[in-house]
Amino acid sequence: MSVRLVTLATATLLAACSSAPLPPDWQLQAKPALEAAVSAHLQGDSRTAQREFERARGLLARTGQPALVARGELMRCAAQVASLDFATCEGFERLRGDAPAAEQAYGDHLAGRALTGSAIALLPPGQRAAASAIASQGSAPSLQSVEDPLSRLIAAAVLFRAGRADPATIALAADTASAQGWRRPLIAWLEVQAQLAERAGASDEAQRLRRRIALVTEQR
Repeated sequence: MSVRLVTLATATLLAACSSAPLPPDWQLQAKPALEAAVSAHLQGDSRTAQREFERARGLLARTGQPALVARGELMRCAAQVASLDFATCEGFERLRGDAPAAEQAYGDHLAGRALTGSAIALLPPGQRAAASAIASQGSAPSLQSVEDPLSRLIAAAVLFRAGRADPATIALAADTASAQGWRRPLIAWLEVQAQLAERAGASDEAQRLRRRIALVTEQR
């Protein structure tokens, strides 16, 4: 190919690239920062989780859009709920008045509140069965069909908070956390299983579970 053709081809390629503007920096950086914060939290690395979340929140806040910051806060709280940490989601609650209806519904769901049918429809698909069971005070639905591991843990945790999680749900949550290598929720769910075994007088099973907890804890 001649130099002239190479130059023309390069110019054409650059022109094509420049016609599609890159996403803003905050978009490129906030998503991986949030994902890193959630991952660190699940792995039990609180320091990294806090640092990455603060970075992500600062990037989202640059937009001046409360809805975006509210979604970030909900991601953080969802990871805490999955680990059976039911502290109030204060960051989201401060923004609730400016958050869209879907975010408000999800915030209520994470807080363990019973939702109406219209609010349940606004939830992520993986949370609707659990929310419906809580609203109807029915038995726990099977969460095996929830493909995303974190969504499965969140649904199990919300059911547990509402007193609707049966032993199969609790075991599935522990198995899910174990398969992902998520230390924080695994310790929490194993502790629930151990307490249930102790109350049932199943001392051998309780001791086995306590040994698993000790194994996970020593790796932190």
